[in-house]
Amino acid sequence: MYVSLKDVAARAGVSFQTASKVLNGQKGVVAERTQERILAAAAELGYVPNAVARSLVTKSTYAIGIVADDLSDWVLAQFVVAAEREARRRGHVVLIVMAHSSAAGHGSSTTTKEKPESYVRLLLERRVDGIITAAPSLEHDRAVARLLRNRVPAVSMHHVPGGGVPVVGSDHARTGQLATEHLIQLGHRRIGTITGPMRRRVVASRLRGYRAALEAEGIPVDESLVVEAGWDAQAGYDATCTLLERAPDVTAIFAQNDLLAIGVLSALDHLGRRVPQDCSVVGCDDLPQSAHLRPPLTSVHVPFYETGERAVALLLERIQSASRNSLQENLAEPPQRSVRTLLPVHLVERQSTAVRGEST
Repeated sequence: MYVSLKDVAARAGVSFQTASKVLNGQKGVVAERTQERILAAAAELGYVPNAVARSLVTKSTYAIGIVADDLSDWVLAQFVVAAEREARRRGHVVLIVMAHSSAAGHGSSTTTKEKPESYVRLLLERRVDGIITAAPSLEHDRAVARLLRNRVPAVSMHHVPGGGVPVVGSDHARTGQLATEHLIQLGHRRIGTITGPMRRRVVASRLRGYRAALEAEGIPVDESLVVEAGWDAQAGYDATCTLLERAPDVTAIFAQNDLLAIGVLSALDHLGRRVPQDCSVVGCDDLPQSAHLRPPLTSVHVPFYETGERAVALLLERIQSASRNSLQENLAEPPQRSVRTLLPVHLVERQSTAVRGEST
């Protein structure tokens, strides 16, 4: 049973109003001895502030909601963990709902029969002050987009159809470009790429960067060197076998994420191709385990943790703006199609890449 403010006031021998002011941090409202008596009574009784009661006064729940895809995906988990910690540091709690529970990761299709907008409505029913979406599986969902635009302040780590919701992420075309440029600089010309599912916007962006890097160097884009896969290591293994059947002269491979790259390394080993002497490999995302593979994997570092922190900071700015103005007026502004915060990416060079033909 929870201890109430009235219980504390009775133990300290003061009024409810006086106890409330002291326990809410107002200084100078009572004599020092009285304040000490109230605080001692609260400690003895195990008093915990009532956030629900506070929200009735402040019109804020000090809670934000996160709609996330499968958190077994390290990338999304980093984003959500960072967002939760940053929100807590700023005095907010986080409610998380899962858009799907598949272990496939990286935004595969939802696996429940619920409509995706029900996840957002669940958070709205809890009267969260704002919502962050970390669910790439919803990046084409217009019903969810309408709720995010019209109900509470929102921020997303992925595309929202129709705009109107700020996006915090990275320039994924640049990630594909960096990886491919690195291989070109090492003298490679027959560069294959293993992509994720083509329905994903991040895949299209990384593929666009791959093609742009080749074209910038006058290297013809050979579509037979592009193999679509899933997002996991087995998909990378299978796609590498397919790629080398099509083009046995490939000397370098760009895998669109590090899990795919793990499969690429395994397939190359199975096929008797040494890395990097016979084939260089670049991944993307820079997972912690990538530095401990054999050989250690060259990868493009994407700042997922920092993205989560930045998303919370931006959301709280929007919540404060909404509280200063009429929420209806604030959300009735024209869609902000161009509001995108892109954090920088960079290449981390390790031993899985080398100059073409280098024997050591």
